Order: sequence, then structure tokens, then C-alpha cells
Amino acid sequence: MSKQKGYDSSSIQVLEGLEPVRKRPGMYIGSTGIDGLHHMIKEVADNGIDEAIAGHATEVRVTILEDGGIRVEDDGRGIPVTKHAKTGVSTLETVLTVLHAGGKFDGGGYKVSSGLHGVGVSVVNALSSKLIAEVHRDGHSYVQEFAAGAPQGSIKKTGTSDKTGTIITFWPDTSIMADVPFEYEWVMDYLRHQAYLTKGIKTFVEDKRINKTYSFYFEGGIQSYVKHLNAGKESVEEVFYVDKAVEDCHVEVALQYTETYVETVKAFANNVFNPDGGTHLTGFRTALTRVINDYARKNSLLKEKEDNLSGEDVREGITTVILVKLPDPQFEGQTKNKLGNPEMRGYVESVFAEWFSYYLEEHPAAAKKIVGKALLAARARKAARAARENIIRKGVLDGASMPGKLADCSNKDPKDSEIYLVEGDSAGGSAKSGRDSKSQAILPLRGKVLNVERARLDKMLANNEIVSLIKAFGVGIEDSFDMSGLRYNRIIIMTDADVDGSHISTLLLTFFFRFMRPIIEGGHLYLAKPPLFELVKSGKAENTFIYNEENLDKVLAEKIAKRKAEGSKINPEDEMFRQAGFSEIKRYKGLGEMNAEQLFETTMDPEKRVLVQVKIEDAEKADSIFNKLMGSEVEPRKNFITSRAKFVKDLDI
Repeated sequence: MSKQKGYDSSSIQVLEGLEPVRKRPGMYIGSTGIDGLHHMIKEVADNGIDEAIAGHATEVRVTILEDGGIRVEDDGRGIPVTKHAKTGVSTLETVLTVLHAGGKFDGGGYKVSSGLHGVGVSVVNALSSKLIAEVHRDGHSYVQEFAAGAPQGSIKKTGTSDKTGTIITFWPDTSIMADVPFEYEWVMDYLRHQAYLTKGIKTFVEDKRINKTYSFYFEGGIQSYVKHLNAGKESVEEVFYVDKAVEDCHVEVALQYTETYVETVKAFANNVFNPDGGTHLTGFRTALTRVINDYARKNSLLKEKEDNLSGEDVREGITTVILVKLPDPQFEGQTKNKLGNPEMRGYVESVFAEWFSYYLEEHPAAAKKIVGKALLAARARKAARAARENIIRKGVLDGASMPGKLADCSNKDPKDSEIYLVEGDSAGGSAKSGRDSKSQAILPLRGKVLNVERARLDKMLANNEIVSLIKAFGVGIEDSFDMSGLRYNRIIIMTDADVDGSHISTLLLTFFFRFMRPIIEGGHLYLAKPPLFELVKSGKAENTFIYNEENLDKVLAEKIAKRKAEGSKINPEDEMFRQAGFSEIKRYKGLGEMNAEQLFETTMDPEKRVLVQVKIEDAEKADSIFNKLMGSEVEPRKNFITSRAKFVKDLDI
């Protein structure tokens, strides 16, 4: 069968023009910053992925060029090159210069796709100072060049060719897009995910700037993805997988239970990630709860008088990837965060329920482990509810009853308030004395905070430090969590600049990531950076504080150069800090070494302090790192630490 069958000029339907893109790029590509820049790669590469989904391509290659350009190549059918009936120019030119000119509107080009083929590539063309399109099809090769979206001459036949596919090379227009380099890691992560989601496709990334290449191929598709997500976690059983066609749609589900307490779910429609789920996720969850309860009842694993297991119980520790393919995906919002097609709920529910039921019947040992884990989760949930009701009854989580050790600020407007989570009572005392009491609250933390990666809610609510955090923030926990109650615009973790301080910060970050992620996503969480060194001047002159070791030599060298220029006498035999005009260099190991005035000046004064905002740029990677660092498995943590030991310069234990 010819690759070109059913895909020609008549498959491309024109809807509207391209003019607004350069004027309002944010409307089409999200932003003109680094995210929008990388989204340009995705818009072009997704067309090759769509060819693979449709069964017409096996490879997609992305090359980062030395001069700042990007080349995207696939071995699909090649964009049609004959004259388009409506525009009167080649179909290739139509696709590249007319917004909404794509092969996915009338059903002739693709049954299933991740987007609207032609929309993305035309936007990329409009936002590129230069774009070269090369097509191989029908035994010939063709090329056409564009500048700022405008064709630089007509399409040209350049010779014969024994291959098929499309090659798009573009250079972003730096008068519109951010003039920053493309990130090799971003391209690699994107192509890895596409290889997981498209069984049998090979993806390649090459960075000519640093001579790096990487390729991905996963025979197991989303089964391999689940194994990747669970790397380092102790699994309960092997991966369950089902792959079935329903009507003109396709349903794939892969799942595996682990000995963790966290549910990890990734839902995709036509390879587009839906972070807010949608009808496919609803169908899966409904079926999972029903099937496990039915099996538990049928096999007397759930006693007659016992309540059914809840959805929360059966999903504890589960990792799931759901991938549906459908001809006309309806997403809520431009960002495609949530799938809205009502038929997909029924399709996923029926397929998963049928095949997971078979799996449990045919694997009784695995079924018993899965139900047993859910029963444990149910008991823990009841214990947590009892603990929560008990502490609520006592007023422990009541906003009116703040932790006794909290030194609150007098300002009651959250927008103008911040809270410091301070390691130790000594530093807490200095922070309380030195703070601006109008806007700064202080909560001292005693010892190491509970590692919530290894604890359920009932254990957390028995921990005084965790309860103090929940009370102070005012947002509640789990099913009572409500961001509208947040009492502080900034939550600042302030720990010593040593190994123990880093450990406490990691424990706190784990708590926020697992149980208060909206606080991070809302931009409310920060890490304070206390100084590592104080360069002491003689007499009453102001001292200089240094916040990292890399900056120490630089500051000293600049001071020495300045003193030389002023004609000061320099003794080369003296230590660097004396040559720079300082009498002493202090190395701070703990916040408690600073008095109240110094602590405020260096770490709490809004005019001088250094804060690092905590962001979740890659939730999947963050989840993996928290699991490795804070989970129960020792070997992954050991490997993580030893693989990075060479990057540690001076370890202060």
C-alpha cells in the first residue's frame, strides 16, 4: 500500500489567515519566553508524531544546530506539494502560511492526531526569521524557503528521492521570541515521552553545539512508561496492561501497584498530556473501584459487614498511565488540561473493567496483594479520620488556636504577610528578636521534621511539628485543604547552611510537594539563603557578607584590585582576605551563630536578603527524586548520591 493513499491536496482545508500571529504571538504559542521557544519545537515535531500515530512514520529526529536553529525530520508521507484548490499555491505553502490550514479538519488526512496539523507549523513559520521546508514524496524532493512567515519564491523540485518525509528547519525571530539557547534536556525529555506514548516509534535528539546525541525506543509503550515512573519503588506486582479498540477510538491502560502511599496518574488523549484528567480518567477510576470491590466480595476478602473500599483506598500506591486516541478530542481550554468527550468515560470504563477483572481472576496471588494493600489503606484512612476528628474536636487544627511557639505578625492581610520556618529554638529566638513584627511571623521547628514520604496521614497528625505547620498556614490538609485560607503570601524555609540544614529543608519540601503542592504551584514557597561567610573590617566599618563559596574569591579579588588602584599597600604574602583589607573571615555554620541584628540584615531584610522561589518545572522528575531521596528503598538513594559525589567540592559534616 502506498504511503500517500488518502492524503493529498483535497485533505487540506483552509479556515483563516495568518496575519495576527506576529502581532499577538502569546495567543498562539503561550509566551515569547523560553517556554514558548521550546513549544515551537513541539508544534513541528508533533506533526511527525501524528504521522507515526497514523502508522505512516517510524522515526522523528530533532537536531539543535550550532547557529541557533532547529531541524525536525520525520519519515512520514511528506506534506502534499500539489496546488491547493482554494489558495492556488502549493499545499506545502498553504500549510506553512495559512493559519488553520491542516490535514485534520475533514478526516481525510488523519483519524487521530495530537493537534491541528498546519496550525502549529504555520505559527512557527510566522515566528521564525527563516524557515526551510523540505519534502520527500512521490519519488521526488522539494524545497521552499520562508522569511518571517512569507514565502521567498515558489516551491522547487530539487531532484529524485527514494524516501518519504518532511524536514522543517527554522530559526526563531529574536525580535519577537526570547534570544536564549534551546535546552538539550527539554528536547530529550519531550522525545522520551513521545517514544513512551507511541509504541514502535524511534525518536532521536542531536545537539550540534555540544556533540551530544540520544535516541529512544520503547517496545512496551506505556508499559515501559509505568516501569520508568516506578524506578526505585518496591512494586507489589508486575505491570497490568490492556490495549483495545472501541468503535473508532482506542484505549490503552497500564498500571502497577507499589509499596508507597502516593497515587501517580498520567492521562493522555492523542499523546497530549491532560494534567487535570477528564472523562478518560473518570472512567478508569470508576471501573477500578468497582472491580476491586467486586473481587474482594466474591472471594470473601472483604467481610459482609465491612464497608466497600473507597476510590482513595484502591488507588493508594498505584501508578497508572491512560492513553486514549479519538478522532475529535474536545479539550477544556486552549491548554488541553482536561478531556471532555463524554463517550470516552464509557469506553475506558468498559475496557478496563472487563480486562482487569480477567487479570484478577487469573492472578489470584497478585489480586490478594492488591486487595490487601487497599484494606490496609482503608484501615489507615479510618485511623486518620479518627485522629483528625479528635484533634479538630480539641481545636488543634482550629485557626483560632495557633501553635504556642508561633510568633505571629500583627498584619492580618495575607498579601503583606510572610512566615519563616526556622531550624532550631536558638535561631528562632534570634529571628523573633530581629524580625519586622508587622509583616514577619516566625515558627521555630525542633529537630528533624517527620519524613512524610514514609507516613500516612494518621501518623502525620500525631506529629507535633507537622500539626504546627498545618495550623500556622491555615489551609487544612488533604480533603479539608483549601487555599483560600492561606494566612501568608510567602512561606520561607530558613535552615543552617550545612548537611543537617539541607536535610531539614528536604523533609519540608517533601511535605509541601506531597500534601500542599498548590502552595508551591501558587509561588508561595521560598528558601532563604543565609550567608556562608562574613568578611570583617577593622574598626566600625561595615562588614561584607558572602552567600556562596564561588563568590568569595571573586569579591576578594575585586577588593584587592580596587585597593591597588587606590594606591594602598598590598603584601602578597598575606592571606587574600587581608590583602583585600579585611581583618578576619568568619565561616557561618548555623543561623544561631548570628545575633538578631545580623540575622535580619543578612537573611530577613526584604531590601538585602536572598530568597530562592521553589518551583515545580517537571513534576515527574521531582516525584522521582523525592522517592529516591526520601523513600524506603536504599539502593536507588545510594546510587543517586554516589553518582553526584564528584560534584561536591567541600562537604561540611
